[in-house]
Amino acid sequence: MTDMLSRPGARDGESSATPTSEIAAQTKPLVVSAVISAGACLLTGLLTCAAVAVIGWLGATFGGASGAVRAGASAWLVAHKAAVTIGAGTTSAGRISVAPLGLTLFFAWCLYRGGKSAARSSAADRTKDLLSLAGAFALVYGLGALVVALLTSDGALEVSPLSAFLGAFSLAFVAGAAGILVESGAAEDIADATPAGLRDVVPAAFAAVLTVIAIAALLYAVLLAVHFSRITGMLELLDAGVIGSVVLFAICLMLVPNMVLYVVAFLAGPGFQLGTGTTIAPTGVDVGNLPAFPLLAAVPADGATPSYLLVLTALVPLAAGAVAGLVVVRRGLVERDADVLGWDAFALRGAMAALLAGIIIFALLAMSGGSAGPGRMSSVGVPGALPAAGVLAAGMAIGAAITAAVAASRRPVAEEADAER
Repeated sequence: MTDMLSRPGARDGESSATPTSEIAAQTKPLVVSAVISAGACLLTGLLTCAAVAVIGWLGATFGGASGAVRAGASAWLVAHKAAVTIGAGTTSAGRISVAPLGLTLFFAWCLYRGGKSAARSSAADRTKDLLSLAGAFALVYGLGALVVALLTSDGALEVSPLSAFLGAFSLAFVAGAAGILVESGAAEDIADATPAGLRDVVPAAFAAVLTVIAIAALLYAVLLAVHFSRITGMLELLDAGVIGSVVLFAICLMLVPNMVLYVVAFLAGPGFQLGTGTTIAPTGVDVGNLPAFPLLAAVPADGATPSYLLVLTALVPLAAGAVAGLVVVRRGLVERDADVLGWDAFALRGAMAALLAGIIIFALLAMSGGSAGPGRMSSVGVPGALPAAGVLAAGMAIGAAITAAVAASRRPVAEEADAER
């Protein structure tokens, strides 16, 4: 992988249609490409958050424009898992660290595009250059977050510069490196160098994760539809007006992924909490009074949960595992040496995909929680993220192994029948 590409986006052995001198004239130094791309991502995110905050300020009867911009910057920082303390130094101080994952995903997409742009403009094609570009890209973005944290903090609002830097750097490195590897062609080279068995595990794991999330999203949408009267009652109580409703819709949109992941934790068994001392799990619900927030209308009332939800806790991981097993077999059958692979090899690949899916789900559940304010709301999310991911991984492993083994064991019979004809 020392010289992976002859030009950006080209594969080994391909000829470049653009003259070398013209390519050299279009390229920029690694640091310059990293600064430009990371800076564009930084400004895009900050301007988006500031625009929503200013729209909210226009519809409010208090505060100033500077406060609205500071609020937008705070939302940008929280989306990178930087804890923001509001009312610092007072008895009613509250800490906000629940990242609105919808906003986080938008920033990750921007950083992915920024990484592709940096790779394209720098024409980096060596392993060392690609790593340097990814590191410089993440460092510039992280330092920008540190500066934003310092400028945002004042007497009543505090932000940890270190947490801002680490959160922004981590997101930029993961998303930016992905874009850099894809644009440079290194991702394809890495995939080609990976053994076929491991290469099939990754898409199967993502298929399992997407299956779990899709079922959770569908269940959440059904519960919202069932309790639509609660939503309308909350909106009437809030009486936000036209501009306030737009801002409220934007906030709800940013927090929908969090709620879907909470439903995933619910389906796993351990459940989630919406405040200290609360429990929302298949074994029972104990939340008391909740804030008048439309997304919370789907939360069941206190008491026992319906029996069909208990059935889903068993079926969902098995279904996701079955999907992973089918993906493993389908991809494995097109390999050159597929005829020498037994059912046990496919079953092992399915179990490995389930394990990787469990790790991904654990990371998502861990990111979805935090503190949402003072007092009771200081603990929101999935306190049992590891047990929840473990339960799902175990169920998916059973479903994936059985499905892959059964599907693979039927293949030799069909092949022999075709050979006899």
